[in-house]
Amino acid sequence: MADPFQFDLVAPTRLMMSESVQQVVVPGADGYFTVLKGHAPLMSSLKPGIIDVTRAGGEVLRIFVRSGFADVSTNGLTILAEDAVALADVDKAKLAQDVTDAEEDVADAKDPATKAAAETRLQQLKEIQGVLTRAA
Repeated sequence: MADPFQFDLVAPTRLMMSESVQQVVVPGADGYFTVLKGHAPLMSSLKPGIIDVTRAGGEVLRIFVRSGFADVSTNGLTILAEDAVALADVDKAKLAQDVTDAEEDVADAKDPATKAAAETRLQQLKEIQGVLTRAA
């Protein structure tokens, strides 16, 4: 069993997680990497993907992140995520409806700024759908 280390996951509106964990698998920009206690210092940007957190008791928590940064230091791992949501909290039917609504918003946009905002939202929702599909 791996020695525990400190893991903090920070989303824009809240501290999502702060606890001692056994390991974390991170979707780095150059590929997934696993962090254990004593990992060499590292900083990486994140790509849309799933963080697998193995808690001290062995339970694995899966969290979707859209982007952000991971900082591995002697103190542990800190992830600053642009967006993060536990997979257990994702309602796939609601997500599908949100995608449909966003597609309609893009089609109905009256000006370039509104259309750009709607396209950004649609892209973000489709990223979540894509990651969930690959994770299934």
